[in-house]
Amino acid sequence: MIDRRTLLGAAAAGTAGLAALGFPPDAMAAEGLSFGPPEPFSFEALKQRVRALATRPYEAPPVPRPDVLWRIDYDAHGRIRFKTDVALFANGPGRYPVTFFHLGRYFQKPVRMHVVASGQAREIIYDDAVFEMPPDSPAHELPRNSGFAGFRFQEARDGKLDWRRNDWVAFLGASYFRAIGELYQYGLSARGLALNTVVYGVPEEFPDFTHVWFEEPGPERDGVVVHALLDGPSAVGAYRFVMRREAAVVMDLDVSLVLRRDVARLGLAPLTSMFWYSETAKATMVDWRPEVHDSDGLALWTGTGERIWRPLNNPPGTQVSAFVDKGPRGFGLLQRDRNFDHYLDGVYYERRPSLWIEPKGDWGAGAVQLVENPTDDEIHDNVVAMWVPAEPGRAGQRHDLAYRLHWTAEEPYPTPLARCVATRLGNGGQPGTVRPRGVRKFLLEFLGGPLKDLPPGTLPEPVLSASRGSFSYIRTEAVPDDVPGHWRAQFDLTAEGSAPVELRCFLRSGDQVLSETWLYQYHPIG
Repeated sequence: MIDRRTLLGAAAAGTAGLAALGFPPDAMAAEGLSFGPPEPFSFEALKQRVRALATRPYEAPPVPRPDVLWRIDYDAHGRIRFKTDVALFANGPGRYPVTFFHLGRYFQKPVRMHVVASGQAREIIYDDAVFEMPPDSPAHELPRNSGFAGFRFQEARDGKLDWRRNDWVAFLGASYFRAIGELYQYGLSARGLALNTVVYGVPEEFPDFTHVWFEEPGPERDGVVVHALLDGPSAVGAYRFVMRREAAVVMDLDVSLVLRRDVARLGLAPLTSMFWYSETAKATMVDWRPEVHDSDGLALWTGTGERIWRPLNNPPGTQVSAFVDKGPRGFGLLQRDRNFDHYLDGVYYERRPSLWIEPKGDWGAGAVQLVENPTDDEIHDNVVAMWVPAEPGRAGQRHDLAYRLHWTAEEPYPTPLARCVATRLGNGGQPGTVRPRGVRKFLLEFLGGPLKDLPPGTLPEPVLSASRGSFSYIRTEAVPDDVPGHWRAQFDLTAEGSAPVELRCFLRSGDQVLSETWLYQYHPIG
């Protein structure tokens, strides 16, 4: 599991050098950043480089002064700040300056940053002079051109927020990146690639974005374009990001991957989030807050058009669920609960972005796989969702794919059906009776869609199925809150033993489907 707190937490460049890159003399901060010699660059050339690298053994990037980096611990790293006055594109072109993260104990692998103009790339040279840091910081001992740990795009220079204090996308650690979405709050992360996540006897691999290239923003382009080289023992890849800061944050990715060796679980377009507990099942006095999570469910839009909602779990042990599909239309980890009173926390869990993956083209056969790890705190990212192709990952195999990431508050393509807005569990049986052991009551809340237009006196029918066990006390009723289209279905499940139970439910009236499909993995309490 990834520690979320870790993740959350040179000389003058002359005008002649900037002109050689194709920038006007005042295009970037005139003092502070230094650049290496120009080299030709294009995305096609990067893909050719990837194919060549895939034929050679992996070489880890050299780590500068590990003894020094180890001394730049969490606190020391937090006292190092990039000087916004010398940010890349601080004076244009484009609207979004770029600042950089410093290396440290938890980010030891250097990322080589470059700026591209007119088909020529120059490396941005690390120098401690471009960072604010205490005089006694160990970072002063690092050699020049040690590299950076990551980068972020600041808000627009002409926007409503102070760009020096606010950013909207950040890349930091391995191939992790995240964006604030439309509610101005970071939360879950995306990754370039997930390799062997939860494979028995095989360690998970975290390839790195080792090189990054920032394209010169053109006058006709409001977004930003970034290229990245991903490298690791089992895979190498070329990535092109086109990122736009709209009401939400939208990213278009073009990816070309080549496997160096066999991969047991190849996770494409992976998402990583945190789920501790929600209203579904909360142990007594585990924490003072009603809910703690960055995401509360996995949403699926299958190739056949079915809309599915799978609430997340904090299971007793690691669980991997596979939702087999062909040509998926989309999937994502969402934060549906936007009520502050359900969190009561100053870190704004109700504002955390939802992240939706929209495939471009036909991704073929495979499965959206959901990995849920147990956690007893909010500091761990314990949930992963990813697309895993049906075909096994073999050495020499090439994967070219494109997709769009929507960092939003809600799904970018909402279902016309009623959505599941709450999943609640309690003891089974009826009030005033002895509650039987091994029986669990489920109450599901659905809202909107055709439920708003039901004729008076019409009761939606819950359509239920379970991998094992039996149902009783099945009923539906309107939630007594005078909200149109707000209904709940409840049922008791009797299931012997401790093995998980896969549950499924949707609402219908006659032949009309009224709601999305609710899926849930229930872990019986012994």
